[in-house]
Amino acid sequence: MLHWIAAARASLIPPATRPHAILVDVGCGAGLLAPHIAHLGYAHIGVDVVHASTTIARQRGVTVIVGDASALPLDDECADVVVAGEILEHVTDLDRVLAEATRILRPGGTLVIDTIAATWWGKFSSITIGERMPAGPPRRLHDADLFVDRDELIAICARFGVHLTLNGLRPSALDYVRWLAQRRLDVRMIPTGMTAGLFQAHGKKVHM
Repeated sequence: MLHWIAAARASLIPPATRPHAILVDVGCGAGLLAPHIAHLGYAHIGVDVVHASTTIARQRGVTVIVGDASALPLDDECADVVVAGEILEHVTDLDRVLAEATRILRPGGTLVIDTIAATWWGKFSSITIGERMPAGPPRRLHDADLFVDRDELIAICARFGVHLTLNGLRPSALDYVRWLAQRRLDVRMIPTGMTAGLFQAHGKKVHM
């Protein structure tokens, strides 16, 4: 499912508008985003702390920096796009991680997030069901206490100059059935109006 969510994440990223534009992938993991943005014109820089994952990300063409999301080893306003995919639900200091993500984002740049809402449905869909379904996350990957309060996310990002738009995200039921039957290689993630489970957030940084 992480591959499918990465494809949905890429759909929110605009093409580069200048030479040598930079996209910073915070918590890049194994670089699953790379094939979905290769045509958009960015230098893809990934930041992660897990060495095994970063080795695979390099093989996918990502320029990897080993570092922590709460203290990104990058200059202020260096990035045209900052992506934080499937990471915020694993951090203990949401404010600090968002401060760093927005610090390195240029005015006019795009912030793209996907994460899990701090709701009963977020817990039920991502843990109770999600960790038991084929292609879902492994057992005990998530701690529901770290799931993200949507109002808090919006407020923090607004404080740092990024005004977010949210939408929910779910797998296409038809695609999923076909994938289970080995008739599809992947599953499309469908945007929805319900943000109480898996959701996306995106917005542009304004001049402060």
